[in-house]
Amino acid sequence: MMRWLALPVWLTLSACTPGDEAPARVAPDESLLEAPSPPAPPALPEPVIETREAILDAARAGSLRRLSRLADSQPAFLSNFGDVPHYRHWDLMRRTGFDPNLTLVELFEKPHAAKQVGDKTWYIWPDLAARSNAELQPEQLSFRDEARLEKLVGEAGIEAIRAGSPYPGVRTAISETGNWHYFLHEPAKEGDTP
Repeated sequence: MMRWLALPVWLTLSACTPGDEAPARVAPDESLLEAPSPPAPPALPEPVIETREAILDAARAGSLRRLSRLADSQPAFLSNFGDVPHYRHWDLMRRTGFDPNLTLVELFEKPHAAKQVGDKTWYIWPDLAARSNAELQPEQLSFRDEARLEKLVGEAGIEAIRAGSPYPGVRTAISETGNWHYFLHEPAKEGDTP
């Protein structure tokens, strides 16, 4: 009887011979441990680069008059939805704590996106401003883009997007021909363009 009881112990021990080793663990490739990179923004055509540099030169100089002259030279440029002259609008904004020059420099440091508007391609900063309301819904965004959106427009902006508003934050656009179309800090209202 004792022999029969010892049999299961013997079978268990014999199955664990020194020759049976666990398979070696393989570490994942280092690239699998890194966060995925966002797609590279589209290349900018030369006219867009030239206009962006002209805007940046005026903005870095801190000159609202120079920035206003540049905006005035652009056909149908839009800085606000109230038909206030660009210089007067930006000067008022600066006095209330919104520095248009600094804001433009910061905008052009952010990623951009290309968007077809009519028969032209517009390059829009930041890239999230080029997305439709449906594409801006937080549940449609990656975690990275959702965090960027909240940083750009705040909780009130997220609520406006959820309520159907287009991108409500600061944005600027230059078309492929080098035309500077807008630099806006206020949300568009129904009937406003863009």
